[in-house]
Amino acid sequence: MTLLLLCIKIFLVRILDVSLGTIRTVLTVKDRILKASFIGFFEVLVWFLVVKDALNSNINSIWIAISYALGFATGTYIGGLLSRLFTNHETYSIQIIIKKEYQNIIKRLREEGYAVSVMKINGFNDDEKLLLFLEIEVSKLNDIKRIVKEYDHTSFMVVNDTRTVYNGYFNGIVK
Repeated sequence: MTLLLLCIKIFLVRILDVSLGTIRTVLTVKDRILKASFIGFFEVLVWFLVVKDALNSNINSIWIAISYALGFATGTYIGGLLSRLFTNHETYSIQIIIKKEYQNIIKRLREEGYAVSVMKINGFNDDEKLLLFLEIEVSKLNDIKRIVKEYDHTSFMVVNDTRTVYNGYFNGIVK
C-alpha cells in the first residue's frame, strides 16, 4: 500500500510541477517575465519536494520511475491545455496566399469585420497571387480558416503569435 500511495503522490505532484513549467515557458515567450518568475519559484519548489520523496524512499520499484514519467507526460499535456487559457486574449498575425481569381475572399473577410491588407505577389511558377495580412484574436482562427477554405482550398496560410499590436484597424475596432 505504501508503494501505491507514493506512486500516486509522485504522479499527481509531477503533473502539477510540469504544468507550471509549461505555463511558465508560455509566459516567458509572451514577455510576461515577472509572472513567469513567480510561477517558476513554485514549479521548482514542487519539483524538489517530489524528487526528494522519490529518491529518499527505501522502496525499490520501477513503478516509482513509471509514475514519475507518467506524471511528466500528463503534466505536459495538461500544461499545454492550461496555457491556452493564457493566450485566449492574445492575437495572431496571419499571412494567406491565395490565387488571384479568388479575391472575393477579401470582400467576404471584410464583410465579416476583419481588417485585411493585400499585396500582389508572384508565386513559385511566377503566377500572380495575392498575399493577405490579418491580425486577429486567437478565438477567430477557425472562422478565418473556414472562410478561406470555402473559396480556395489550395491557399497557403501562416499563423504566428503576435507579441504586440500598435495602431491600425483590428476586427472592427480602431487601435
